[in-house]
Amino acid sequence: MVQAKKKQTIRRKATKRSRNSRNPFRRIPSFLLWGLLTVVVLIYVAFFYRTFVSPYSFRWKALYGSVTYPEGKVRGIDVSHYQGEIDWERLRKAQLQGVPLSFIFVKATEGISLIDENFNQNFWNARRNNIVRGAYHFFSTKTPARDQAKFFCKFVQLEGEDLPPVLDVEAIGDLSPQKLRAEVLVWMNMVERHFGVTPILYTSYKFKTSYLNTKDFDRYPYWIAHYYVDTLTYKGNWHFWQHTDAGKIDGIRGYVDVNVFNGSYDDLVKLTLGQQKQD
Repeated sequence: MVQAKKKQTIRRKATKRSRNSRNPFRRIPSFLLWGLLTVVVLIYVAFFYRTFVSPYSFRWKALYGSVTYPEGKVRGIDVSHYQGEIDWERLRKAQLQGVPLSFIFVKATEGISLIDENFNQNFWNARRNNIVRGAYHFFSTKTPARDQAKFFCKFVQLEGEDLPPVLDVEAIGDLSPQKLRAEVLVWMNMVERHFGVTPILYTSYKFKTSYLNTKDFDRYPYWIAHYYVDTLTYKGNWHFWQHTDAGKIDGIRGYVDVNVFNGSYDDLVKLTLGQQKQD
């Protein structure tokens, strides 16, 4: 009986040693384990903040707080069918940071077959409510720029009080940078010949500096999209700054892109077709 108990004790000790050898953390003091766990958690939190929070903090402020408006007395918006039905009577009287609405860009066409379903209504109402208006084309990398230019010129009629036509370029698609630049210039040149004024180029800060930053594009008025920053750090000349896509204004349900013009209201009027052709 005694020998049997000794054998059981020996087996338990051997089993315990075997378990300890398989689990090295049992040999580490508990305070060191908690310290190691704390370091791992802090590293994860820092990574999560840097990756998912910090880059979008301005976005979150815009959506759930208040939009930060840069300096400027000439403000405007751009709209498409995404804004739905607009209450133009309220929009005409609306203000952005105490400044009345001065201009509005309206999406007209995309590619070679898409006409924004609200373009005619929005474009006509902008004129009826004495808001300086402009029309833009969303560039597609899937179809030739020549056909896109013809499509835009066919369906968009601009008047002397309107802003120059706008090309919105946001993607490179399967094109090489060289081919993209060539295609964009085809559109710009054809539309310039048709309307008799230099078109406006719209694209984001990073896209412009990455793909459309050659001297060929210096002559085009630049409408820059750069969101959720307090100041604009772009080194070149610019005319319009789309500084948020989370703006709110009376007359439009939901969010809307908000822009500021780099100049006075008189400078804005000088940019219109009629004023440029007089000069």
